[in-house]
Amino acid sequence: MTIRAVLLSFLMLNAAWAGDEVVLSAQQIKMLGISSIALPAKRSGEVSGLPAQVVVPGSQLAVVSTPLPALLEQTLVGVGDSVRRGQVIARLQSPALAEAQRGLLQATVQQQLAKENLQRDEGLWKDGIIAESRYRATRSAALEAQAALAERKQMLRVAGMSEGAISQLQSGHNLSATLNVVAPLDGVVLEKFASAGQRLDAAIPLFKIAKLDPLALEIQAPLGQVRDLKVGADISIPDFHARGKLIAIGRSLIGSNQSILLRGIITEGAANLRPNQFVEASIATAQGERAQWEVPNSALVRLNGKTLVFTASNKGFHAKNVTVLSEGAHDSVISGDLRGDEKIVVRGVSALKAKMMGLGGGE
Repeated sequence: MTIRAVLLSFLMLNAAWAGDEVVLSAQQIKMLGISSIALPAKRSGEVSGLPAQVVVPGSQLAVVSTPLPALLEQTLVGVGDSVRRGQVIARLQSPALAEAQRGLLQATVQQQLAKENLQRDEGLWKDGIIAESRYRATRSAALEAQAALAERKQMLRVAGMSEGAISQLQSGHNLSATLNVVAPLDGVVLEKFASAGQRLDAAIPLFKIAKLDPLALEIQAPLGQVRDLKVGADISIPDFHARGKLIAIGRSLIGSNQSILLRGIITEGAANLRPNQFVEASIATAQGERAQWEVPNSALVRLNGKTLVFTASNKGFHAKNVTVLSEGAHDSVISGDLRGDEKIVVRGVSALKAKMMGLGGGE
């Protein structure tokens, strides 16, 4: 046994143990290499430094597509432009539109004729001139004509024609192959997929438009840090002065990193962020009202299923029970019965642990 080991054993055997306190003299503390630091400043309960991506909520995002095969004649907005709901953003030339309009006019004429036949046969049937079967057949034909007209109108609505334009077409019988494409919501053009002069099939995307306030966050959090998070918790993005709320906590793990997907909504500072931007977010924990401190992992002692820290006292050191809220590679966040002005042992804790276990050896 070395001289140092013998000395450590002597010091430990001569150290007193009283309840949760290890009594050591200044000389013993020095010889055992015990050093302590001031307990770091109290902090609010939060999980910080989480990787997150800014996204647009699904209800605020729309893709505008070609309703019919057409030639893109003109685009009136570009990426980054603000648009209003109903604003014309592109013009198409579509022979298919003219064909659909012709079908509407034919259906209008047939429906009017069927309506007149029904009125005539209803009178004849009431006067007993025609059989009821003929009246029923005429009424069935009128209903079919009405359904065909409604179908043609719906086709033109899908193609982008307004009710006013459809009514004007029925009254004026003026066919047109020009189709105005309008913005479906107030927002900003995020992407433009086609240019003037292109021939496009039906359902080909033209623009992606989004309302950018509020924005949403998709956050990845380690499984061990999710247990203290609750829906409704405050979210902050300090680097961009943005804040929000946690709205959903995923139930399944993501890929090989075994993280949980969290979703949040940004309620303040959305103008400082951009869709698809990567940021670091902090989320308040459910234990935010409890006093918490971030301490080096070297200060933590695990004994008999408990986690302890040693705080300096007049006679030596006190063992304090603490709860680890989140554990990192170098530091951990703890809570416990601490005043906040203590000094905690960060070196030589194994010697104090050995004394608590009734051992006579040092480190």
